[in-house]
Amino acid sequence: MKENVIISLADSNYYELLDELVNSIKRFKESENTAICILDAGLLDEQKKQLSLKVDEIKSADWDIEVPEFKVKGKEWLKSQVSRAFLPKYFPGYKKYLWIDADAWVNSWSAIELFLKGCENNKLSISTSADRAYGRVLRAEWVFGSFARVKSQNYKHAKSSGFSEKIAREVALKPHLNIGVFALEANASHWEVWQKNLRAALKSGKIWGSEQIAMNITIYHDGLNVEILPAYCNWTLIEALKFDKEKNTLVEPYLPNHQIGIVHFAGKNNDQIRNDKNFISKVKATDGSLVEMKLRFNN
Repeated sequence: MKENVIISLADSNYYELLDELVNSIKRFKESENTAICILDAGLLDEQKKQLSLKVDEIKSADWDIEVPEFKVKGKEWLKSQVSRAFLPKYFPGYKKYLWIDADAWVNSWSAIELFLKGCENNKLSISTSADRAYGRVLRAEWVFGSFARVKSQNYKHAKSSGFSEKIAREVALKPHLNIGVFALEANASHWEVWQKNLRAALKSGKIWGSEQIAMNITIYHDGLNVEILPAYCNWTLIEALKFDKEKNTLVEPYLPNHQIGIVHFAGKNNDQIRNDKNFISKVKATDGSLVEMKLRFNN
């Protein structure tokens, strides 16, 4: 049995993206020593048949925490918000678990190595939604003179999920942890605390985003250990990417123009790319020119 595993989840609508993710992983020789497992949240039989030729195991995702039916009817893909907190239950026996959202692809294996290294010694390995290229991470509403009301994603989600004002304030100004890519060891103490916070979030709030605020609270309120990786390990600001012609790869927009590890089409800004693999983006090159290219993975 392989020691570590990479896991993702998709329904039939995200199958094409999931398949690209799997292909982007398997093109690296190093992937031979890492299992790939898939949680099925509504894949078609033919899609599962094709995937089974490439991955180690496919299992149906469950509602591991009970949620009201009216919140989830016809939305099997929302299981991704719950099931990722229970990965060792679905695929037992591995030492390290690396989750990657289906709308992402691996550009450099070095990011995989960093995530797996970062989760050692009972730590969560993850990156944040804050980076020098990302711009502002907080919003302010100027109410009177020099006074402003600060708007925080963590604060907003904590309050809407029923957490106390004290907890919401604790996490409000912390860099938002992006749970779209993360790694934990099988015996990490985070799993149990994360599940506890997720149950609380699902009781009062929306399903979408519940697992993310639950993990932010696990780290910033409960104080569990974290290894925060550079943004290039899980890059989400697609419009800021640059292309290095000499190295033929996507890189960070600022020096030293580090190679992007994982390209992640998260958020509404990336709907066009997610929905159309042939969508052409205009990407600035490091030499100052403009390159028209497809940003979806194509092997």
